[in-house]
Amino acid sequence: QVHLVESGGGLVQAGGSLRLSCAASARTFSGGTMAWFRQAPGKEREFVAAISWSGARTVYTDSVKGRFTISRDNAENTVYLQMNSLKPEDTAVYYCAARQGTSLSDTVPRYDYWGQGTQVTVSS
Repeated sequence: QVHLVESGGGLVQAGGSLRLSCAASARTFSGGTMAWFRQAPGKEREFVAAISWSGARTVYTDSVKGRFTISRDNAENTVYLQMNSLKPEDTAVYYCAARQGTSLSDTVPRYDYWGQGTQVTVSS
């Protein structure tokens, strides 16, 4: 069983930055894909970004391209999401997810493990 713990959320003004971290309890995501999703109140959980095991491949949803950067440190079993130029519409609970496969899936059912989420609130 993999346990994922997110941190780094908070309240920030529009245009500001936050860096989310996701620490895994075990190396069972070795070789697998890590991703970030988010869920705003009253909305479905949506894909934000994913990264391959080596870090060589990344994919982003269009609304965050050029503003967010996903990265990972496999030695520390940690994945990060650097969020710059934040907008009020980025407000959501952000979830870390892991899957054993190598494809950079953007769909919730393809991910096997989930963190508890961290709140990001962007004020205008």
